[in-house]
Amino acid sequence: MAKAGAFEKRATEYDGWFVRHRYAYESELEAVRQRLPQGRTGIEIGLGTGRFAAPLGMKLGLEPSTKMGQVARKRGIEVVAGTAEAIPFGDSTFDFALMVTTICFLDDLERSLCEAHRVLKPEGSLIIGFIDRASSLGQSYERHKESSTFYRGATFYSVAEVISALKKTDFRDFTFSQTIFRDLSNIDSVEPVKPGYGKGSFVVVRAGK
Repeated sequence: MAKAGAFEKRATEYDGWFVRHRYAYESELEAVRQRLPQGRTGIEIGLGTGRFAAPLGMKLGLEPSTKMGQVARKRGIEVVAGTAEAIPFGDSTFDFALMVTTICFLDDLERSLCEAHRVLKPEGSLIIGFIDRASSLGQSYERHKESSTFYRGATFYSVAEVISALKKTDFRDFTFSQTIFRDLSNIDSVEPVKPGYGKGSFVVVRAGK
């Protein structure tokens, strides 16, 4: 999770995406909310500026970028410095862990999932929100990533690849939601959240330990 250079230099610019694409953001937020356990203790891994943790009522996040963490703290989040590949918490600490648009920036996806598995309680769950590489938005990001400030060097995954990685790291009992059915430039209202995957560009998977 060391691809933090651009985020360190341009945290404010990154945070502005959620303002410019308000309805896409609110759609993604609702898709995550529907899969999040209620009344449980959780951590967001790859917290960013706290755009998801804060409105979801989460109080703790793990973030490698100092600048991003500073913005998140202003949103009331306790920020711990660290990476997904080496989570600085003990075994069986959390009821759930959340990763939103994080897996594409990881240096080692399977190691990160193993770490998430380790810090979850026996009946815990991992919730991952990501752009499906096979979707129209995913294909667009893939084509243009080398000219992107934030996605240069990112690795986008298909749903099948995420499922495979989760199975390899002993996760099970998958449930899915999807949203973002139009091009970002055409989204002028909150998109619906539908079960499953394969049509929406943003997919949320909840996996049990």
